[in-house]
Amino acid sequence: MTALLQSAPVTLPSVQGQGEWQPRVIGLDLSLTSTGVAGTDWAKALRPGRRRSHERMDWLCGHIRVGVEDADLVVVEGAAYAQGGQAGHHELAGLWWLVTQALWRHRIPYAVANPHHRTIYATGRANPAQDHPRNQRSRVAKGLVRSVAVERYGVECEGPGRYDQADATVLAAMGLDWLGYPTVPVPDTHRRALEAVRWPDLIPAAAN
Repeated sequence: MTALLQSAPVTLPSVQGQGEWQPRVIGLDLSLTSTGVAGTDWAKALRPGRRRSHERMDWLCGHIRVGVEDADLVVVEGAAYAQGGQAGHHELAGLWWLVTQALWRHRIPYAVANPHHRTIYATGRANPAQDHPRNQRSRVAKGLVRSVAVERYGVECEGPGRYDQADATVLAAMGLDWLGYPTVPVPDTHRRALEAVRWPDLIPAAAN
């Protein structure tokens, strides 16, 4: 079977004329405590509560499977290697592989975008909060991405999982843009992030 991921970026499709139909693209911001799932105009956070270990994995995978059903493309956030030592990293890596393995098994094309790709596409900068004190940068950057999800894409991201919803919203928008169906115009300073994403070899019919 042809591999779903290729080692180098592919040439971006040219933007196509938009009609009423759009491909079903899903963004996934995987987390053990609050996984963001988003489509074109919606987002939600999957929060497993007190579940732990295998029970938590099973719950998350089941709900994610429902969220990506019939997707033409899924854009999954890749690992933040700088945070590789964080608590739960081993289990989070397991969740990532369970989810992407299921996508592969069901022949759902998926792309992998790292956190910097997502932030550049949203704000135009990999570190948009660089001018803020170091201990505030993460919170400020999350807030900026959330503002983009709400103001640019019109997706309400509220509640405890609002930042995860926002991240997933931007990931979904990246996939739609790559396929040639951008929901709104995005400047080249932001769109350059698409060139670094690992896009699938098996291009969905939506891109043809």
